[in-house]
Amino acid sequence: RVTARLRLRGEWCAILGHTQTQTCVLYSYSSSSSSVEGRGNISGVEICSGQKDKRQHCFATWRNTSGQVTVVKQGCWLDDPSCYDRWECVERKESPDVFFCCCEGSLCNQKFFYLPNTTNIPLTLRPPVVTALMYSLLPIMAVAIIVLLSFWMYRHHKLAYPPVLVPTQTGPLPPSPVLGQKPLQLLELKARGRFGCVWKAQLLSEHVAVKIFPAQERQSWQNEFEIFSLSGMRHENLLQFLGAEKRGSELETELWLVTAYHHKGSLTDHLKANVLSWSELCRIAQSMSRGLAYLHEDIPAYKPAIAHRDFKSKNVLLKSDLTACIADFGLALRFEAGKSPGDAHGQVGTRRYMAPEVLEGAINFQRDSFLRIDMYAVGLVLWELASRCKAADGPVDEYLLPFEEEAGQHPSLEDMQEVVVYKKLRPTIRECWQKHAGLALLCETMEECWDHEAEARLSAGCVEERVVQMQQSSVTAHEEIVTVVTMVTNVDYPPKESSL
Repeated sequence: RVTARLRLRGEWCAILGHTQTQTCVLYSYSSSSSSVEGRGNISGVEICSGQKDKRQHCFATWRNTSGQVTVVKQGCWLDDPSCYDRWECVERKESPDVFFCCCEGSLCNQKFFYLPNTTNIPLTLRPPVVTALMYSLLPIMAVAIIVLLSFWMYRHHKLAYPPVLVPTQTGPLPPSPVLGQKPLQLLELKARGRFGCVWKAQLLSEHVAVKIFPAQERQSWQNEFEIFSLSGMRHENLLQFLGAEKRGSELETELWLVTAYHHKGSLTDHLKANVLSWSELCRIAQSMSRGLAYLHEDIPAYKPAIAHRDFKSKNVLLKSDLTACIADFGLALRFEAGKSPGDAHGQVGTRRYMAPEVLEGAINFQRDSFLRIDMYAVGLVLWELASRCKAADGPVDEYLLPFEEEAGQHPSLEDMQEVVVYKKLRPTIRECWQKHAGLALLCETMEECWDHEAEARLSAGCVEERVVQMQQSSVTAHEEIVTVVTMVTNVDYPPKESSL
C-alpha cells in the first residue's frame, strides 16, 4: 500500500535502504540551444544509478538574463537531503548567476521555475488580493509564533527569566563570490587528515576539491581561510582557492574550503605508484621550490612572508603536467610588519619532517627561523624524489617515507629526537646517485637544506636556482658523452669493435 501511494505521486523512493530506478531529463547547454521554449529536442533521458541505500533525484540549472531563460544542465543528482520530498523542481532563492533546483520523481526536472514564496501555489494561479493579504500578514504571524513559543518555554520549563529574543545568524555563511548559488555536490572521499577530510566534488560541469572540517576544528579552518584570502596568494604553484562556506545545522556544523581539484593527487601518492624520469624530477622540484619561494617572499604592500610549518610530500599536489602546487595552510604563519604572527606554538607539524630545533623545542621565534624550518623539510622531500628516480645507474627502491628505515612507519616524538637530534642521522643517500651529474648536485642541495644548523640552510629561491643548474649539468654531461661516442664511431674500425 505504501509503494502504491508513492507510485501515485509519480515517485520511486529509496525506503528502508532499497534503491529504486529513476529517470531524469538529460541536457547540457550548447551554443545552439538557448531558451527553454525554443531549445528544440531534449538531449535525452538519463537512467539514474547510485549507491545502495542512497536516494536519487533529478536537477536543473539555468540562467535568467533580463527575462531570457537559458538552460545550463539537467540530469541525475545523488542523495541530497535538500531534495527530499520535493515533487516539483522549484528554486526559492534568487541568484545573480545560476539558478538550481532538485526534485524526486521520474522526469520531474522537465519543468522548473523560480518561486520566491513559502507556498507551492504558483503566483500565476493565485488571486492578486489573496497574494497581497498573505504577504502583509506574514510578518505579524511570524512575530506571534515567536512570542507564543517564548512564553510556552517560560511556563513549561520554569525558566528563571523569560527568554530574550536576540537575533542570531544561523545557516550557511554568505556564499563565496565564486560559488554564488551554484550547485556543489560531493562525489568521492579522497583523503582523511588530522583536521578533516577531502572530497572530490562537482561544481556545475567542473570538478573541485572540498576540504571539510568538523566544528571543533574551526580554528584550523579559519586560519587556512585567512591565509588563502590574503592579497597576493594567487600563484601557479600554490593551490587555487575558490571559496569557503559553512554547511549544516548549528548542532552539526561543517566548515568547507573549496579549491581546485588535481586528479594526480599528492606527491606522496604519485611516488608510491610511479618512478620518475630525470626531466620529471626536475619539473616537480623546480615548481615546488618556486611555489615555496613565493610563499616565503615578503612583497611590501602586496603580500607578507608566510611560513608553511607542515611542508611534506603529502601537502604537495601534482597538476596534470607534473608541475607542483603547495597545499594545506592550516598551520601557516604570516609575518606582517607591526602585527603578531598569531599562534606561534613551536612544536607543530608532522613529526618525521620536524627540524632538529623543533624536536628540541628550541626555536627562535623570528620570521627567518620559521622559514628555515620549512627548508629542512624541503631537503627530505628532495630525497623522496631522488629515491624514486630511474636516472641513476642502479635499482630504484620501493617508496619509503623519510626516516622510515631509521624510525619506522609511526615514530613517536622521542623516536625522532633520538634519530635526528642525538644521533644526527639523515635519510641514506645511495652511492649510485653520486655517479649521475644532476643527482650528485641534488644530493648536495638536500644536504644543505637539512643541515643541523638552521642558519646554514639554503633558501627556497636558492633551491630553485640549483634545480636549474642540475638540469644544465645533466644536459652538458649528456652532450659530452655524445661527443665521445661520435669521435669513436667515426674511426674506421671493424664493425664489432666500433659498437659501444
